[in-house]
Amino acid sequence: MPRRPLLHLPARLFLAAAIAAGANAAHGAPDDGREEQRPDLVLQLLQERGLLHPEMSTDTRVLVRQVRDAASELVVSAMGFLGVAYRRGGSSPEEGFDCSGFTRHIFEHGLGLVLPRRADEQARHAALSRVARDQLRPGDLVFFNTMRRAFSHVGIYVGEGKFIHAPRSGALVRVEDMRGAYWSRRYDGARRAALDVTSAADADGMPPKP
Repeated sequence: MPRRPLLHLPARLFLAAAIAAGANAAHGAPDDGREEQRPDLVLQLLQERGLLHPEMSTDTRVLVRQVRDAASELVVSAMGFLGVAYRRGGSSPEEGFDCSGFTRHIFEHGLGLVLPRRADEQARHAALSRVARDQLRPGDLVFFNTMRRAFSHVGIYVGEGKFIHAPRSGALVRVEDMRGAYWSRRYDGARRAALDVTSAADADGMPPKP
């Protein structure tokens, strides 16, 4: 039986809470040097509604704040599946995910863009454009060579040098730092979908746009 996600929340609800929290912060008490002591209103709201796992680590809480601030609905959706078990060939939260099944699920349900099934095919997909490493934005696909072949692993960039992915057999969907030695050595590049994608694209294997 697959493990339930640590955070399972519709992206629009999460973003609505973020906007409300931002408005409260902007019009609340004056800046008196105690900003760091004020509770994070988004996290508080999620906890009160039972939408935030009580055992979520401090690092994960920080990442939730970063995702909120990035205001990327695609990434918020991906963060909703933290803790789902890896399963080779899996492409749904019920059965589990492998790396490309995870990104395919997020892009299909978040953008309406149906990506090819394999990571290397996703890297060549015509609906995605190449992105320089120093131009990465939350929601970009990031690719790695983890099996001695190019584009053999894929995840979704969440910001601050980190990405979310389904790592390997026996592991759970999680966030990792791509600046670490292991991932930095294996980085193969990134791809970005147009923001106006609203329908499924034909997975024809054409190379990405320059």
